[in-house]
Amino acid sequence: MYAASPDFNDVLDAAARIAAHVHATPVLTSRALNAETGARLHFKAEHLQRIGAFKFRGACNAVFALDDATAARGVVTHSSGNHGAALALAARLRGIACHVVVPEGAVRAKLAAIAHAGALLHPCAPTIAAREAACARVQAETGATVVHPYADARVIAGQGTAALELLHTVPDLDAVVVPLGGGGLAAGTALAVRALAPACELFLAEPEGAADGARSFARGALDHDFVPDTVCDGLRGTLGAPNFALLRASGARVLTVDDARTVAALRLLWTRSKQLVEPSSAIALAAVLAHPALFSGRRVGIVLSGGNVDLDALPALFALAGDAA
Repeated sequence: MYAASPDFNDVLDAAARIAAHVHATPVLTSRALNAETGARLHFKAEHLQRIGAFKFRGACNAVFALDDATAARGVVTHSSGNHGAALALAARLRGIACHVVVPEGAVRAKLAAIAHAGALLHPCAPTIAAREAACARVQAETGATVVHPYADARVIAGQGTAALELLHTVPDLDAVVVPLGGGGLAAGTALAVRALAPACELFLAEPEGAADGARSFARGALDHDFVPDTVCDGLRGTLGAPNFALLRASGARVLTVDDARTVAALRLLWTRSKQLVEPSSAIALAAVLAHPALFSGRRVGIVLSGGNVDLDALPALFALAGDAA
């Protein structure tokens, strides 16, 4: 059904396929944050999506795109949290099994969400290699279909439906900013932006402690030689090959942000707009705050990607921000 790399028609197909299952999340505005940034901000509130993250869109599309015989064998993935919970819920809605390989040290709130959705958890070491190996082992043992967290055409197309909705709501945006980790949301957003708003600039907010995207863009080739060191647990994955190709073709730009600025933006969102998001989501606003020359006076769409915060960790997070908070 899908080619190796999706196109905008796949995003449209995904929107129709998942419409009965996902929330059409609101687009929020804040006068206080507009004043803070000098821009007119439009926040696509994917932290209010089912399972608390945009990830449900791609997982839902991947699960419901399977034919009945394939679906009956279940699905398997590896995830630090949000994708695992999203795939588990999508599988439960279709009535099939879901296996999730989870790295040691994942956020407890996210692991609880995966288990609550009914998935079987398979712990592994906290490395990409260990995650991939464990995922392959479970697939071989069960016959389940692997649904990669971000380098899957069905997932990318599903994630693109968030930007599709955003641009239908606010069609005259000058720029869109999304977080960059593995690149599922970013690549899906690129498909929607280029089709619906070709003059709109796409910016990718990436943690300085996991900046393989920035290095890859600078080199013109994927650079995965790094050990992630960031509080943005959802952005620690390496940039996928199909995602990188789509993003380079779209003319997207990467903006790296340090953790202190990201946590300060999280706190600002909470205090000024009463929206509690996770660090991996707040980084998009942090990028706007860190680069006023790029965004001042412009209409800017920001995808708030997720709200699954470990509440017990908030005091330590705010301490990390220091003076930046």
